[in-house]
Amino acid sequence: MPNVKLKNYLHLHFIVFVWGFTAILGELITIEALPLVWYRMLLASGFIFLYIYIKKIALIVSRKLLITLFIAGIIIALHWITFFAAIKVSNVSITLAMLSTGAFFTSILEPIFYKRKLIWYEVFFGILVISGLYLIFKVEGEYTTGIIYALCSAFLSSVFSIINGKMAKEYNPSMISFYELSSGVLFITIYLLGLTFFGEPTAGFTISFFQLSTSDWLYIMILASVCTAYAFIGSVQVMKYLSPYTVMLTINLEPVYGIILAYMIFGDAEKMNPQFYYGALIILSTVILNGIFKNAKKRKRPSTLGNITK
Repeated sequence: MPNVKLKNYLHLHFIVFVWGFTAILGELITIEALPLVWYRMLLASGFIFLYIYIKKIALIVSRKLLITLFIAGIIIALHWITFFAAIKVSNVSITLAMLSTGAFFTSILEPIFYKRKLIWYEVFFGILVISGLYLIFKVEGEYTTGIIYALCSAFLSSVFSIINGKMAKEYNPSMISFYELSSGVLFITIYLLGLTFFGEPTAGFTISFFQLSTSDWLYIMILASVCTAYAFIGSVQVMKYLSPYTVMLTINLEPVYGIILAYMIFGDAEKMNPQFYYGALIILSTVILNGIFKNAKKRKRPSTLGNITK
């Protein structure tokens, strides 16, 4: 069993590394955020459908669940659109640092969704996150638009994770992901069709929309297959052998991997003011500390221990 756990732990780190590489691909792909997300969700839903077909996973759902999945799909589509838009108008480092605030937004939204009281340390950590954001805003004013896009992306990510957290306890994750990605594609398609026929034709489905360079096709295929379909299926697999706490702490390394990769690949374009890194470190440390506190609290409840796969 220890060898199995180690193998899955290393696998999880590789998956998180792959997720960190998503931002790199967003910088390398030359098309705008909206078509980029459309292609990503379309291809990824196809790959996951193939996996579902091979594994013979049922896709029959109730109308109520289908509506919930459709709403979640729209949220994740908007999350990815704002994520890649942030990269386009700023850079990878700014976007990933801001994305770390997702845990802060979740700590605010969870009491609303689950109707529980705010916890004192969540309020304290919230203040720390705001101080980290203040440092970044203060020294990186030229990237204000990118920071705002990335914060919107982080907020949408937290809403999406809360909705999925409820559904994942009852339904197959692959089925959930397929419907959400397909719903996101449908949502963006309707929007683009609206632009094509009733808005700005040049902003909707045009000939140029489907004329991608060879490098863009290559990067989008990697994004949809490896960074989306494979990473999702792999993350579900490792959760069978690792505790949620271990998974959560490891996933928090995504911004670290991404920022290091961005600096190695793009060089000076990703070099930021030292105060940016102080602010990013405050935000990331807060996320990790929040996880440690939550885990310590769970350990005090004997009834919850049996739900954690060791």
